[in-house]
Amino acid sequence: MRTGDSTTVDVPQSSAVPKGKATLVTVAKQKGGWKRGVAIFDFILRLGAIVAALAAASMMGTSDETLPFFTQFFQFQASYDDLPTFQFFVIAMGIVGGYLVLSLPFSIVSIVRPHAIGPRLLLLILDTVALTLNTSAAAAAAAIVYLAHNGNSNTNWLAICQQFGDFCQKVSGAVVASFVSVVVFVFLILLSALAIRKL
Repeated sequence: MRTGDSTTVDVPQSSAVPKGKATLVTVAKQKGGWKRGVAIFDFILRLGAIVAALAAASMMGTSDETLPFFTQFFQFQASYDDLPTFQFFVIAMGIVGGYLVLSLPFSIVSIVRPHAIGPRLLLLILDTVALTLNTSAAAAAAAIVYLAHNGNSNTNWLAICQQFGDFCQKVSGAVVASFVSVVVFVFLILLSALAIRKL
C-alpha cells in the first residue's frame, strides 16, 4: 500500500441483533445526610445535660444536715442557703436547666430541617452563654466544697466535712453533676459549629 491510499471497511448493521438498553442508575441525594445525624445526637446530648443540670440544682437545693447533738442555745446545722455561693449555684443551675428545656424545640427544628442555619446559630450563641453561667457556678461551688473538705489553716477555716458528712456528700455530688453538664455543653457547641460549617 502506498501512503496516499486509504482503506474503508463497511460493517453492515444487522437488525437481527437486539440492541440492549442501558439502565441509568442514579443515587438519590439523601435529604439531610450527616447533618441530620448530628442534630439527633445534639438532641440526645441536650436531654443528658438537662438531667445533669437539674440533678445538680436539686441535690444542692436539698442539701441540709443537722447534727444530732445540740445545746440549749445552739443547734449545729449546715444548709446550702448558709452560703451565698451555693445559693448562686442553685439559681444558676436552675436557669441552665430551664434554658436546656426551652432549647429542645429548636433542636427538633434542626432535626426536621438539618440545613437550616438560623436555629443552629441561635443554639450556638445561647449554648455559649449557658456554658459560661454553668462553668462559673460550678467553679465557685467547687472552691467552697474544697474548703469544706480541707479547710484552710492560714485563715483558720476548719474543715466541716468530718462533722457534716451527708451535707458534704450532697454538695460534692452536685458539683460533679454540674461539671458533667459543662462537658456536655462543650460537645453541644462543637456539634453546632460543625453543623454550621459549610463543606
